[in-house]
Amino acid sequence: ISTCRWSEAPPARLVSMSLPRSDQSGHADFSLTTALHRLGSPPYVYRLATQLTPWFAWAAVACFGIGLYGALVTAPPDYQQGQAYRIIFVHVPAAWLSMAVYVVFAIAGAVGLIWHIKVGFIVARTSALIGAAYTFLALATGSIWGKPMWGAWWVWDARLTSELVLLLLYLGYLALDSAIDDRRTAGRAGHHRQGPGHSARRGAALAE
Repeated sequence: ISTCRWSEAPPARLVSMSLPRSDQSGHADFSLTTALHRLGSPPYVYRLATQLTPWFAWAAVACFGIGLYGALVTAPPDYQQGQAYRIIFVHVPAAWLSMAVYVVFAIAGAVGLIWHIKVGFIVARTSALIGAAYTFLALATGSIWGKPMWGAWWVWDARLTSELVLLLLYLGYLALDSAIDDRRTAGRAGHHRQGPGHSARRGAALAE
């Protein structure tokens, strides 16, 4: 509502969507619908993320430290692979997260396209960056492990090829998103194919 200029008071429907309802006692009713509406507001989400980031960051550092200590120190060597198998403790979580982040990326993009919520496109772009990093890490660690185990840095296995395709999908979305200046148009272009009629109108608009 704050971004629009109304010649008169805004409709009551919009006010009810943006403000928490009050019951008969005068107390605000913070229902699930109100919470979801707030999560669709970029200023509220940025404030919430700023407050929660330090806590999640320290928790992530602690979990990484405990996991690496267990993988590099506590776990015994494998009876067949020796010490080379320890990279699996990094490779498998990276591969799992690369696919899990893609689910978040797809859901966020769908939310942005269907309900026109800006936070959805923001989450999608951030997820694409994180997913590309995890996918690259999975491919790199897989190649390092595959050299002593398989005798080759790369084989056209179905799992490796699908992971490479996933990396190209992430990079293609990021490249398309960076090539368009308008954030809303970039978010929409990254999640659906635009028809020839739209492309022709866009080309005519750019020519003007």
